[in-house]
Amino acid sequence: MAILVTGGAGYIGSVTVERLTAKGERVVVLDDLVYGHHESIADDIPFYQGPVGDQRLLARITKEHKIESCVHFAALAYVGESVEKPALYFENNVQQGISLIGALMEAGVGRFIFSSSCTVYGEQEKSPIGEDSPQWPKNPYGWTKFTLERLLEIYDTAYGLKSICLRYFNAAGATQRCGEDHDPETHLIPNVLAAAADPQKEVRIFGNRYPTPDGTAIRDYIHVADLADAHIRALDHLRQGGASDAVNLGTGRGHSVLEVVETARRVTGLPIRTRIEGPRPGDPAKLVADPSRAKALLRWQPTMSDLNAIVQSAWAWRKKRPRGYGSLTAAK
Repeated sequence: MAILVTGGAGYIGSVTVERLTAKGERVVVLDDLVYGHHESIADDIPFYQGPVGDQRLLARITKEHKIESCVHFAALAYVGESVEKPALYFENNVQQGISLIGALMEAGVGRFIFSSSCTVYGEQEKSPIGEDSPQWPKNPYGWTKFTLERLLEIYDTAYGLKSICLRYFNAAGATQRCGEDHDPETHLIPNVLAAAADPQKEVRIFGNRYPTPDGTAIRDYIHVADLADAHIRALDHLRQGGASDAVNLGTGRGHSVLEVVETARRVTGLPIRTRIEGPRPGDPAKLVADPSRAKALLRWQPTMSDLNAIVQSAWAWRKKRPRGYGSLTAAK
């Protein structure tokens, strides 16, 4: 029996594959490599390149490897692009997701861990955000996650498919093997470290007049390895007969943009240039998770998500691989 990890060559997916195999689990990876990196997956792990909605490919994978559970990461995930190309996002994230789930159920797979997002909440007046907070996404990307969450609820009632939806806040950091290598890169910490590595670059700070202590937006950053461990605990929960649910993955603590920049300056010992720009429409002042349900339901507690440790791990990975996975061989 094996676990199918879709999007397993992506940022969070590759770390989850790494942690699952370290626990002795048999893992099979399916990734179309549009944004993933084959180099992030160990050579001895079965790998298939293709879309997650390919029915013939899924039938082959589930039969050959006796898939018993699926951890589903594969999705397009650029908020701005989703606004410009909503049809692409619904076709890829929702339509392909429905095809995947259908093929899995046809093969008798009854457990599904879904990589969701805090974007399902939209803008919230209260912080920290609990799972019972109102959900009204502000962009098509968020709506694709919201839609698949609702489908999973319905499929549980109708077909008995058990699922855990994991709503991430801000994934960050790296392991020794796997790190963040996106093109384009929209996340704050890798962009701050890029500015540390190249004095010609600067960090764009969107807004400095928010109602926060230093005027910049506050976010809840969680180490990617802590996120990966939450997926493993969610899978264990379902294996033990646990009910379907949706949980936030965050630390319950927030850090401002300027705090992140100052932390990176300390960790790298390098100056980092910044440029203040206007706030982006729809960007809330503060997004912090209430992670109490994940702690109670999954017995999950972040252990690596101190901001200093997150930045140190990301910087160590970047120094070894200054051009991302393209420099993996040269860095050995």
